[in-house]
Amino acid sequence: MADSLDYVQICESCPPGDGWGPSVTTETTLNGVPYAPFSKGDKLGRMADWTAEGKDRERGGRAQYNRNFRDQQVYGSSHAVTFNAPVAEDESTFSVVSNTRDSTKSRFGRGAVFVRGRGQRGAASTGRGGRQAVQRTGTGARQGYGGYDRGGRSNAGRGGRRFGWKDYDKPTRNRDASINIKAEWKLLEEIDFNRLAKLNLDTDDGEDLDDYGFLYHYDRSYDKQPIKGAEKKLTPIDRAAYNVTTSSDPVIQDLAEKEEATIFATDSILSMLMCSPRSVYPWDIVISRQGKKIFFDKRDNAALDMVTVNENAADAPLDAADGGKDTINQPPALAEEATYINHNFANQVVNENESAKVQMANANPFYNSSEDTDPPASKAYKYRRFDLSTNEEEPVYIIVRTEVDAVQKNAISGEDQHVTIKALNEFDSKAPGSGGALDWRSKLVTQRGAVVATEMKNNSCKLARWTVQSVLAKADLMKLGFVSRLNPRSNDKHVVLGVIGWKPRDFANQMNLSLSNGWGIVRTIADMCLNTTDEEAKFVLAKDPNKSILRLYEVPTGTFEEDEEEEELAPQPEADAEQ
Repeated sequence: MADSLDYVQICESCPPGDGWGPSVTTETTLNGVPYAPFSKGDKLGRMADWTAEGKDRERGGRAQYNRNFRDQQVYGSSHAVTFNAPVAEDESTFSVVSNTRDSTKSRFGRGAVFVRGRGQRGAASTGRGGRQAVQRTGTGARQGYGGYDRGGRSNAGRGGRRFGWKDYDKPTRNRDASINIKAEWKLLEEIDFNRLAKLNLDTDDGEDLDDYGFLYHYDRSYDKQPIKGAEKKLTPIDRAAYNVTTSSDPVIQDLAEKEEATIFATDSILSMLMCSPRSVYPWDIVISRQGKKIFFDKRDNAALDMVTVNENAADAPLDAADGGKDTINQPPALAEEATYINHNFANQVVNENESAKVQMANANPFYNSSEDTDPPASKAYKYRRFDLSTNEEEPVYIIVRTEVDAVQKNAISGEDQHVTIKALNEFDSKAPGSGGALDWRSKLVTQRGAVVATEMKNNSCKLARWTVQSVLAKADLMKLGFVSRLNPRSNDKHVVLGVIGWKPRDFANQMNLSLSNGWGIVRTIADMCLNTTDEEAKFVLAKDPNKSILRLYEVPTGTFEEDEEEEELAPQPEADAEQ
């Protein structure tokens, strides 16, 4: 039997190809029906899983397998697009148009802030030396403060999200500059904040040259913790407050003529310069050189006159251009609200007792009873001199006009203590831009340290400026009020939740605030202006709106005076109505 077998015939009868079974093909359809190809040598765990792509996408693209199918291939997942239904019409860009009007109040009404004094030297004066036209700051009157946001990362806060989660996916916030840089301005220097933070200059505690105005006594009842539900409301009080720039101050003009110092400034302007490495929002300072003297000035309606809110927060309040929905929680509206609160809070927490008020050596240099209808606010202006010399051969002194808001008796010695009064405000702890702040109504008593620490983080620049102003004035105490909205949806009614007092030097140490670094910045900027060839010159120091950089420009001497003359020549509506 074996002899009769022909092996050649057996081999020839085998089918052509490499093996048994159906022929290998690259087609993906069988009789017109699509199917997912697979390898015949692999084990089948699942015939096909066409939803695998969708599941992986929901999980952020991270493949997860259970215990039974961890080592098995899922066939057909890469061909799921073959079985997808056709894409319907894209409606992602569809939006509903709202015809409702947003009602915004033009002013806060009574108790709005009075800002007296024009911005530059040389403007026409009326009445006493340096007195200028009265301006009232209200909602909608701010200029150049739009678009103030901090671009950056989102804080975890109450939402449970990790700090920095998906920051790469957020659009960059572009803020507008506080001043329009013109083509004819010459850029002298560009300084980043890292260089500013390394400057250092030790100076003395300063000496008092003269003081003006008067002070009322602070009402100690605000130091007591209020009963829940019986908090005191913030009451608008009409008092005349002045914010005259340096070169328009008649007292500083007299001191400059007597050659008492080289540099002249106010505490508001100087504190912004000394705390510039902490700033986020744009600002600018006008610097005038007259021979060997330097005057640090501000423009009318300057950004540094406003009190910012959550400037340093990781998720700062959003402007309308960046997606801010609530008008009252946008940076310009919050700044107006905070400025309004600070003005009225300082007037409310003092006892206006004429018999007990403390008179300074001289009367208020800006108040004129024949022109001002409102009584002056409790305020003392102290003109103090500091030594910024680096050697004895070239002495450099700076004179600063500082301010004190009230006076109180020392509980032990009975001596008068000068007090500065400021106010922090809470708009909505659950709203975007709150910076993860705690609810003050429930946490201010039980977790006071945590509340203050959060405010130090979210409002680092603002608190640093207030502390520097208190130290410059040599104030014994700095009172910080905590003011919250009566209703988070309304920004015109507020309640006082408590007041906490600190010694300015101790508070500066808690904030890691270095005054030596601030004095180093002031001396450096002054030297840059004094080293120019022109004896009469004008400069603008501007903070970049989106970068941590200061830029020093040399501008024509009559740059801002032309704007002032145009405002003075403009017809007044009241005068036209009378005619």
